[in-house]
Amino acid sequence: MPITLRLTPANGQEAAARRELTDFVERTSGQTLAACYQCAKCAAGCPLAAAMDLAPQQIIRALQLGQPDLALQSQTLWLCVGCQTCATRCPCNVELPRIMDALRLWAETHGPQPTPRDIPTFHHVFLKSVELTGRAYEIGLIGGYNLLSRHLLSGFDLAPPMLRRGKIKLLPQRVRARREIAGIFRRADEVRCQQTVAPAQKIAQPAAGGGDA
Repeated sequence: MPITLRLTPANGQEAAARRELTDFVERTSGQTLAACYQCAKCAAGCPLAAAMDLAPQQIIRALQLGQPDLALQSQTLWLCVGCQTCATRCPCNVELPRIMDALRLWAETHGPQPTPRDIPTFHHVFLKSVELTGRAYEIGLIGGYNLLSRHLLSGFDLAPPMLRRGKIKLLPQRVRARREIAGIFRRADEVRCQQTVAPAQKIAQPAAGGGDA
């Protein structure tokens, strides 16, 4: 999907909001957006690129072009699983998963909220499961996800045969290092609080009829 450069100039408030977002992304991720020269090696190795509406390098390009609304509205943010394939292949050592994390943090704090909400809902339920038990508790994970996403009975027909074969456990199994895991989540919350900035003005959408190039 090509990115079009909008020729409609942003007013002062819009430009400031866009700069605030790009500054936040660079500060939070520790990455330099200008380092990416669009070789597309990240997209070539990404296992989910075929399902994305914007390729990984196009997310960075949107930020480089001053069009962060394209990046924030993309489903690519929520499809990235952080496998680090792109970071490993990048000739400029740009760690794209860190940029994705920063954009997700901004979207959760300031919007826009992703549509559909199912993917971030799964993220939150999975992390809560790990926080409480130290590992993924499959029945609790699927039950919590189905409840919050309102897909109440989705996947439950698979539970009985998996239970019989011992593939999943009926009750959660807690790991021994729960204190260390709690410390990891506590530190993550502290870092998140440090990285959260004051609400920025909403990034304005381009005016109808604006020129493209």
